[in-house]
Amino acid sequence: MNESNKKDIPGSVPKHIAIIMDGNGRWARERGLPRLAGHRAGTENIRRIIEACVENGVKYLTIYAFSTENWGRPEDEVSGLMRIFEDVFDRELSELHRQGAQLRHLGRLDGVQQSLVEKVRNGVEVTKNNDRIVLCVAFNYGGRDEIVHAIQKMIEDGVEADQVNCDLMDQYLFTAGIPDPDLVIRTSGEQRLSNFLLWQTAYAEWVFPEAYWPDFGPEELQKSIQEFANRERRYGLVKQN
Repeated sequence: MNESNKKDIPGSVPKHIAIIMDGNGRWARERGLPRLAGHRAGTENIRRIIEACVENGVKYLTIYAFSTENWGRPEDEVSGLMRIFEDVFDRELSELHRQGAQLRHLGRLDGVQQSLVEKVRNGVEVTKNNDRIVLCVAFNYGGRDEIVHAIQKMIEDGVEADQVNCDLMDQYLFTAGIPDPDLVIRTSGEQRLSNFLLWQTAYAEWVFPEAYWPDFGPEELQKSIQEFANRERRYGLVKQN
């Protein structure tokens, strides 16, 4: 997008966009393809959305790649997803690094096969000094699990009850040091939180475009940013006259 198009947006561009990449399976089914074909098409869409976010001035992008509940899917789908994730790291990491993206992992790596764990950790290490955009990948992530994990760490650290406040909680979440999302997008038209960033999205704006994730391109992203720009964020307060 060129600068003149950016100026057409009346409000501010969200600093942090989070996306629930929904609809891969339905996208595949409508084309007579196996579900894994939809997941592959979904991963191929990530790069163009990252590029569109950079062009729009978005500094943080979080994508919901695999939830703690997704382990309950059929075994062949889960194992296929793990292969896809490994392929994505092999294929995309060098390009992400070249484009100045810093990779961060949100979630736990417990129970994940070691080869994938090593790829995730390597990707985080290789890109840690990049600052063009921060790409947070929520993998083996659940919002409730994140809060439980934070409380467990506080207890381990000997934090007293009267020391606990919102600022301290922020420091113990997987997203420590990352600003809360301004805009959350869930593709495919479904309107559910699905255990995603429950703490961080308390005052985020949500949009629910109808497009399945593999079809959600830069133009659809622009529409979501436009909708965000047209809203008034009140953070629980009243409109100022």
